[in-house]
Amino acid sequence: MSQDNVQDNVLEMYNKARAAFDTVKFWPQDKVDEMVQAVAWEWQKEPVRRELAQLAVDESGIGVFEDKCAKIRAKTLGTLWDQRGARTCDLVEEDPARGIRIYAKPIGVIANVVPCTNPESTICCLGLSTLKTRNAMIVSPHPRTQGSSFRTVEYGRRALEKIGAPADLLQCIRATSHEKTAELMAHCDFAMATGGDALVKVVYAAGKPAHTVGAGNVVSIIDETVDPAATAHKIMLSKLANNSASCSSENAVAIHESIYPEMLDSLKAEGGYLCNDQERETLRAYYWPNGKTLNRELVAKPALFIAERAGLNVPATTRFLMVEGIKPGPEDRFSGEKISPTLTVWKWTDFDEMLDRLEAILQFSGEGHSVSLHSERDERRQQLALRANVGRVVCNMPHAHANSGGWNCGLPFTDSLGGGTWAGNMTSDNINWRHFLNFTWLAIPASEYVPSDEELFADYFAKWGRD
Repeated sequence: MSQDNVQDNVLEMYNKARAAFDTVKFWPQDKVDEMVQAVAWEWQKEPVRRELAQLAVDESGIGVFEDKCAKIRAKTLGTLWDQRGARTCDLVEEDPARGIRIYAKPIGVIANVVPCTNPESTICCLGLSTLKTRNAMIVSPHPRTQGSSFRTVEYGRRALEKIGAPADLLQCIRATSHEKTAELMAHCDFAMATGGDALVKVVYAAGKPAHTVGAGNVVSIIDETVDPAATAHKIMLSKLANNSASCSSENAVAIHESIYPEMLDSLKAEGGYLCNDQERETLRAYYWPNGKTLNRELVAKPALFIAERAGLNVPATTRFLMVEGIKPGPEDRFSGEKISPTLTVWKWTDFDEMLDRLEAILQFSGEGHSVSLHSERDERRQQLALRANVGRVVCNMPHAHANSGGWNCGLPFTDSLGGGTWAGNMTSDNINWRHFLNFTWLAIPASEYVPSDEELFADYFAKWGRD
């Protein structure tokens, strides 16, 4: 199981991964699926995930042990569930009438750059996806969470060895650095990087094809058709999960004016504390000491920790902080992503105007990622989905529990959320096994058919004629 002999020689790691890839690249589907099941079973075992979750919390100093432990299991089993019955080997699609057969092909060796917010579950999601597609994966961990990422990979290697699969399909740099990460991406055949805008630029600078993700800044729009108490409870569940470490955690709530007082009371009943103007300014100075850069000390820390460090006197029952929004954009940093249990509160009256405001908020921070809506009006759901430049619109659910996959939600399980071209990413999907395949189309002669002008232009002719 051990990778100690590699000693972080990146070229040697790549060569070992390539040899492992060559071993499995023509494996049949049943053998591939057995390999995936073996690794998934190992990662979701309670002693394993408890060890990994505790190590991640200890190393990073952020997040909640119980939430991380539950997340490793949910993401591992959810990723496996999403893969059920999926064909990733040999012939995967056929259209006899057109004479077309499509064959799935693996990519090779994937460089996986992992964040400190999810140093274990990101490996679980992407590791199962790369194994399902017969690719090898080399992890470059975040400097703060090297041990937990390395240990996660070690358990995956143990499962591979148990069934006779090559352990070097999964490897991890032990002592990471920017230089080693850049070298890894330069050697590998494809890169997958989960992180913010700065990482996107670094990854594409490596000159290899890559999937990257965008920053989150979820606004949860709440209209007059919902039950305020039930909605506040859902938002609390999502906001407090892992101390808001997730990019899918709500950063703001936008409340219809007709239920604004009742909704605020419901949020307060769930442990929210609304700062007054002076407290807001005190909190702003703590969040952005230089006026621009988020204070990393507060990321994914409890609300009471943040309040104490900021110098706020809040009730001991406070579970999350709230501030009123002033203006979208850099003039009000609270309109951006905060990665912590603080919500920005907006009030709205006209849905179209709120969508305009949402556009301004997302252009400042989070375009391409996700938005939340609590409403019983389906036309508003559709209008939001059509208007918002995001990859996901989650309705009437705790956003962080559904956005990257949930058992009561049809979105695919993942820890890597594409933001599309809006965020400089190649895809706006929830990234999973589908994104690690090449395809070969085999074409044989089919019955020739050439459509007539009428078939192609009938509607145009009827309106404009042939002139």
